[in-house]
Formats: sequence, structure tokens, C-alpha cells
Amino acid sequence: MHMMVSRPEQWVKPMAVAGANQYTFHLEATENPGALIKDIRENGMKVGLAIKPGTTVHWLRTQFPSLDIEVDGGVGPDTVHKCAEAGANMIVSGSAIMRSEDPRSVINLLRNVCSEAAQKRSLDR
Repeated sequence: MHMMVSRPEQWVKPMAVAGANQYTFHLEATENPGALIKDIRENGMKVGLAIKPGTTVHWLRTQFPSLDIEVDGGVGPDTVHKCAEAGANMIVSGSAIMRSEDPRSVINLLRNVCSEAAQKRSLDR
């Protein structure tokens, strides 16, 4: 579930009951991300953080090394490397894909860049 809602805390239990296995929320939508992360895990789901471009991804990755960190919006072939190298392992990309002459190649590029950066991070540990 990618929850683009205010007060994402209120939806954890209903989404778990509905069968969700991952709960991604926008960091700026909650006042207490630590408590929300704990609640999501206690409800049996994997946690993902969605952030806007410009948020300090690297800092989030150091604080939450095992979480999925997603950059949502404005990511395409020209910006994905920065996001992935900073620690993002999930990308939301709309216009860069839809406006491309070859959407499949853009998707593959985004996927590969994130995957390679994640592999490099794990080797650097």
C-alpha cells in the first residue's frame, strides 16, 4: 500500500486486515514516524517511507537502514542516480516514464540504478 494520506496512523489496522503486506507512508504526513513504523511492523507489514525530492535521503538511510525509502515525484533518468546513491531503493516516476519514447527502457534504467546502488551499499557495510 502506498498511502498518500494525512494521518496515515489511522489506516494501519484497516490495511493489515485487508491483507496488505507493505505499508508505505509519506514522512511529512505524520508527526511521529517512529511510532508509526512500530505500529506497521506490529501489524505484520513491511515498512516503506515515501519522501519528496530534496529531502535528505542519506540521513534517512542512516537512521532507517533496513526500511524501503522511496522518492516520490520528479524522478527520471537525469535524477535517479542521485536518489539511489543517497539511499533511495524505491522510485515513483510518472511523467518521465509516460512522456518517454521508450517507457520500458526508462523503467529498466530506474530499476537497475536503484538495484546497483543498493548492492553497492550492502558491499560497503
